[in-house]
Amino acid sequence: MAINFTKPMITKLQQEISELENKIKSTQNKKEKSKFKINQLEQDMKFSKSHTDLSSKMSRIKKLNDEIKTLNRMQADLSKELTAKKNSLKKLQMNETAPVTNDPAKG
Repeated sequence: MAINFTKPMITKLQQEISELENKIKSTQNKKEKSKFKINQLEQDMKFSKSHTDLSSKMSRIKKLNDEIKTLNRMQADLSKELTAKKNSLKKLQMNETAPVTNDPAKG
């Protein structure tokens, strides 16, 4: 009876782990794109002739850096959640494969 209960839980945890891994990968991709945009803007700043253009690029870099900070926090939270779910999955899998002992008191 315990096995019938743990298999759906294991399947659900595996699905959640997969979703978290995809979210972490997506967050990493967003960070890389933001860093690439910052590098482009920094290169473009060297050729900026007007104060307005320079100021605009600096503002954009600041927004991208703030976005990266937010993504870093999000990624850290997702990593913690992923670790917790992987640990739960391991415990469930260990319980599922643990040998069932007959309790003589239950007769």
